[in-house]
Amino acid sequence: MRILLTGSSGWLGSALALRLRALGHDVIGLDPVPSAPTQVIGSVADRDLVMRTVGENRIEAIVHSGALHKPDIEHHRNEDFIETNVRGTLNLLDAAVLSGVQRFVFTSTTSLMISKAIRAGLTGGARKAAWLTEDMSPEPRNIYGVTKLSAEHLCRLYHIQSGLPAIVLRTARFFPEADDMAHAIDQSDANTKANELLFRRLTVEDAAEAHVAALRLHS
Repeated sequence: MRILLTGSSGWLGSALALRLRALGHDVIGLDPVPSAPTQVIGSVADRDLVMRTVGENRIEAIVHSGALHKPDIEHHRNEDFIETNVRGTLNLLDAAVLSGVQRFVFTSTTSLMISKAIRAGLTGGARKAAWLTEDMSPEPRNIYGVTKLSAEHLCRLYHIQSGLPAIVLRTARFFPEADDMAHAIDQSDANTKANELLFRRLTVEDAAEAHVAALRLHS
């Protein structure tokens, strides 16, 4: 398959590019940051670039893993999140429909599912453990969550209106950076990540494999 992979220079994107190419797929990486897995340098917010890349490369599937994510809140404006996470997704969806793309996989987040009751545990307010399930209503708690939920809704809308096969993956956290709230956490970043693997953290390898499985679901 000819696959457009956004965020190909990132933590997930670079791992996913290697996995997809090992499986024999032709991967075109798109990212603002130059790297070995990236052939197209630029932002998904650049509509002309997105349209041209999808059309000229005869893209059959799009894996949209590129985004500003939670640790970026500390360094970026709300407008930046809207441009990249919402407008960028809209551009890709439009390009997918225009070019007849058959598979669209969007990387979202379980951050949307951290309810007020769960957050109350930070101050001793939670009385019991909570499982994150599809029955939990999204409760965005920052600009990252707002833009991810908006992008999810765009994927659903385009599926309904255009029949675009789209899968949304709400992945657990796997980013290597320290959380933007690290200053409020008593333990070290390394220890925090080790503990998170017990209940809320995902390895980047498993995250990449989940995206491969999502592509296969479209088959």
